[in-house]
Amino acid sequence: MRKLTIRDEVEGDAPAIHALTRAAFANDGYSSGNEHDIVDSLRADGDLVLSLVATNLDEAIVGHIAISPITISDGSAGWFAGGPVSVMPTRQRTGIGSQLVEESLVRLEARGARGLVLLGDPGYYTRFGFSADPELVLPGALPGYFQVRMIGSGPRPKGEVSYAPGFSARPVA
Repeated sequence: MRKLTIRDEVEGDAPAIHALTRAAFANDGYSSGNEHDIVDSLRADGDLVLSLVATNLDEAIVGHIAISPITISDGSAGWFAGGPVSVMPTRQRTGIGSQLVEESLVRLEARGARGLVLLGDPGYYTRFGFSADPELVLPGALPGYFQVRMIGSGPRPKGEVSYAPGFSARPVA
């Protein structure tokens, strides 16, 4: 495996993250085609609680994960949404996405987060402890694809999840 560094997004990374995210989802059959716009909107709205990039030895950005706050109808606090998770197409299936997910979980735990939700392939995300929870729902999500992972202690939330407004971003040509 090539040497990677995972670090926080810094000023000047946004154009590379935009291009990476667009490329990462270009041929994804489940993509809405606006993941790059979502990340840009989350950043513009101040909702990127955590924005991690993976860089190679040349310091080129080859992966990114966005973490943003969510609202749960039962009032549970300390919960976040993971995604989009983007990896350069030529580097997909090499462990970069896994490292980004794992590092985001470590950093969220250090911040006292209670949990993380995401919308993604259950065959992939179960390895990180994510699972569907019928008592926590995201309206319109495919069954099994909306998943939850507890990080902190306390009761599991129940209710409807609302993502940050940036997830309503429409594709820009």
